[in-house]
Amino acid sequence: MDSAFADGLKRVRHAAWMVVGLWLSTILLALPLVVTLHGMLGDHLGTSLAAEAAASGVNFDWWNEFLAQAAGVGQTFVPAIIGFAAVVKNLSGIADAEHLPLVIASAVSAQIVVSMFLVGGVYDRLARDRAIGASGFFQACGVYFFRFLRLGVMAAAIYWLLFVKVHPWMFDTALTWLTKDVTVERTAFFYRFGLYVFFGIAVLKVNLVFDYAKVRAVVEDRRSMIGALVAGIRFIWRNPGATLGLYALNAILFLVVIGLYALAAPGASANAMAFAVGQIYIALRVMVRLQFAASQISLFQGRLAHAGYVAKPLPVWPDSPAAEALGPP
Repeated sequence: MDSAFADGLKRVRHAAWMVVGLWLSTILLALPLVVTLHGMLGDHLGTSLAAEAAASGVNFDWWNEFLAQAAGVGQTFVPAIIGFAAVVKNLSGIADAEHLPLVIASAVSAQIVVSMFLVGGVYDRLARDRAIGASGFFQACGVYFFRFLRLGVMAAAIYWLLFVKVHPWMFDTALTWLTKDVTVERTAFFYRFGLYVFFGIAVLKVNLVFDYAKVRAVVEDRRSMIGALVAGIRFIWRNPGATLGLYALNAILFLVVIGLYALAAPGASANAMAFAVGQIYIALRVMVRLQFAASQISLFQGRLAHAGYVAKPLPVWPDSPAAEALGPP
């Protein structure tokens, strides 16, 4: 488990260019919304005195006025997007299964489709742990895109069941029944907190299963995504301590990144430093996502290395370092 975690970090470091590439993809996907919101803010502020006040700090009177007449992406420009509050808002939205505004849901859907295309190349590069070149990377992306599209449909169905059916039952029906005779607010809080924990564990288990389904699909070049899903469940069932322990280590790394951002997150300022801190946080989040994948691939390959098709490939001619040492004739 520890060796898989360390090996995952090494693999991510060897493929650091993917961190930059995935970070850029998030920027490019968010850019249309940023441009639209920039235009809406510019039109509303104009050359008014409120524009000067907004540029120098936070003007909540103007902010409320803007939100009262805004539509579309403008409705997402709320105080909770400032600094670390944005992270808390996102986590709270997931825990409470809040519906996303249509414009944000569209952007998230686009991000999911792009990620679904890139993930095959990412997993293939991390599994090989050696350079494959741009052509090899995008070839792997194309090979696995439709396979992961089918896997994504299965994942969407299960997450829909959890967030649309199970979540309302737990927090509307079950919680109401549990707290109907409760007179102490602290007791009601612990009931709600316990349901949050139970629901969170269910979501994380589903996430873990689909993680290893992707690992088995790429490392074993599986064409059947149902087979990959069953194989992922089987691997977790046979290695519960290692898979759950590794997931916990990666989750701790994610919490460390969130904690660092909580300490460094900018307030209501619009300077270059605030922008840089936010982008560094996004890049670190991308790195953590890659670390999850790389360490899980390493664990799988390490546990089943007796089978040649899942063992980490040794560099052979003409891809071995010896070929590079020869140089041009």
